[in-house]
Amino acid sequence: MADINFIASVVVALAVVFVAYKYFNGGPDVQSSKAGNSTPFGNSKADEDGDSRDFVALMEKNNKNVIVFYGSQTGTAEDLASKLAKELSSKYGLRTMTADPENFDFEKLDTFPESHLAVFLMASYGDGEPTDNAQDLYSFLGNSPSFSQDGETLENLNFAVFGLGNVLYEFYNKAGKDMHKYLTDLGGHSIGPYGEGDDSKGMLEEDYMAWKDEFLAALVAKWGLTEREAVYEPSISVKEIEEDAHSHDVYLGEPNLKHLQASKAQEIPKGPYNASNPMLAKITAARELFTNTDRHCIHMEFDTTGARYTTGDHLAFWFQNNEEEVQRFVKALGIANPQQPIAISVLDKTSTVRIPSPTTYETIIRHFLEINGPVSRQVLSSIAPFAPSEEVKKATQQLGSNKELFASHVAAKKFNIARLLLHLSGGQPWKNVPFSFVIETIPHLQPRYYSISSSSVQSPNTVSITAVVERQTLTGVDHELRGVATNQILALSEALVGHPSMTYRLQQPHDFTNSLSSQDIRVPVHIRHSLFKLPGKPTVPIIMVGPGTGVAPFRGFVHERASQKAAGKEVGKAMLFTGSRHANEDFLYRDEWKQFSDFLDLETAFSRDSSKKVYVQHKLKERAKDVFALLNEGAVFYVCGDAGGMSHDVHSALLEIVAQEGNLSSEDADKFVRKMRSRNKYQEDVW
Repeated sequence: MADINFIASVVVALAVVFVAYKYFNGGPDVQSSKAGNSTPFGNSKADEDGDSRDFVALMEKNNKNVIVFYGSQTGTAEDLASKLAKELSSKYGLRTMTADPENFDFEKLDTFPESHLAVFLMASYGDGEPTDNAQDLYSFLGNSPSFSQDGETLENLNFAVFGLGNVLYEFYNKAGKDMHKYLTDLGGHSIGPYGEGDDSKGMLEEDYMAWKDEFLAALVAKWGLTEREAVYEPSISVKEIEEDAHSHDVYLGEPNLKHLQASKAQEIPKGPYNASNPMLAKITAARELFTNTDRHCIHMEFDTTGARYTTGDHLAFWFQNNEEEVQRFVKALGIANPQQPIAISVLDKTSTVRIPSPTTYETIIRHFLEINGPVSRQVLSSIAPFAPSEEVKKATQQLGSNKELFASHVAAKKFNIARLLLHLSGGQPWKNVPFSFVIETIPHLQPRYYSISSSSVQSPNTVSITAVVERQTLTGVDHELRGVATNQILALSEALVGHPSMTYRLQQPHDFTNSLSSQDIRVPVHIRHSLFKLPGKPTVPIIMVGPGTGVAPFRGFVHERASQKAAGKEVGKAMLFTGSRHANEDFLYRDEWKQFSDFLDLETAFSRDSSKKVYVQHKLKERAKDVFALLNEGAVFYVCGDAGGMSHDVHSALLEIVAQEGNLSSEDADKFVRKMRSRNKYQEDVW
């Protein structure tokens, strides 16, 4: 799962993730199967106002007239919501706030004042589902809602909707489209057209900005707004404090108070473990799976005793930025003492701050900010006023305002924010940038999600993952692109055999375990539950398609079936279609599959071992009769891997097989496969 800096599909999923979860996300909020929106950092509000579930009353109490809701799985929609709220405030003087719909009830939406505006930035994931934090909102609006005034209309509601999705998924941007339809059908008035962004080719931001221009033009016309020169108005305060940077009262990377207190007591933090309280899992084993020394794929195992998982789930890996990029960012901003303790607080009662405080500049940069991601035009435009000279300011503004210039001079060169700032200024630090602006503007780190490659039946207290280490050199780019999370996984595997990393700070924040010398190496993780599961009955046949690291969950499936068979249970036939570039270099788990030959039918495709490239979809069609026979026996068809070419090619191959072997028309074959999906007989975990 790729998480290369600047590659739009980054949703590492480390993640990265997602992810129901047939899927998402290391990357952005776009129909990803390996995605997750939660963060373990504190989510504090200024006062008790944050506990109110009546957002209309909250807006009235705090004198707000615009609320921007975000349905966010990986943080992208939340980031855009924050930027939009800031722009509406700084350019037009509107009194804005952002809101997580999970924190509010919507029965009083019919009391929303006509003089106010509600904006909905809604991401889709999986099969077009709304994000986790928007599930209740969709359930309410989509089921004949009854509002507080006993009415069924929203005739006073002025709203706007932008959807975030990925056109490679079948139900592209369904959540955004559904939201616009719900609000329109209920009588609401859309300000400007419905808009949607496609992340499949990294154009989400440009799609968003095109929609935003139309939306703002419509809003200005309706409300008679006058644009003013934008002035940065912080919603949080960052103050340097007199405190020992190594004190156990200062957060140095601990995700929450429970972890900080455990560190002070020299204990491992206790559960229950979840996205808000990740466990510090000990790495118990790691090994290289590739024989080619130019590339790496790491199998890594974690002791997850105390955190329950089931086969097919995802592991969320909470990574950090590497030291070279941390120091580059420090240099770009001209931070004299990066270890200076600071206190963070909110200035706006409706705002949240998701960074534990007190902490240090360096800690925030290392553990909290997505400093390796691609730079957006919006960020460039907003940071320009803080340039170290008028000349640099003009150059920055020009790049931010010119789409073509930005594409050729910034996007094509794969700059991260620190590299770009130093490039624009000729190495001169941008000392005028407020650190509050940095926290509010730079996207925040989200975990990378990996398919678990172990079986919970066979090893209930051990989770394994399979990660290709992402490194890439591109023509015209003067630096190597490296996946931040996967390269940390490589560094962890090397530290486990006595080679401490100089690239990542692998020890725990206050290092009470003396981790690197004791081999007690731990990282924060949590389990993300998925619907990508084996059938309840082990006798049901399964067909698995997963090239490359897409084979990871199927390793867990096969190990589980083997454990069930060893326990005396009858297991159904299993077919596995997998492959890689070369049989002798990157064929994952090649020596393991042989031991399961009594129930596993293995088909391999190696794309570069012959003059003709062979992929899993070709092998599927070669075994058309066997595949169709198993489908008629009730087999579940699984696909894991790339959401682009591979999953679409496999889908096309399946349609061809069904039509050919079932003697069906193309239309009837499509109905057959759609019925498989509706009955959960066709499952995908793609990114």
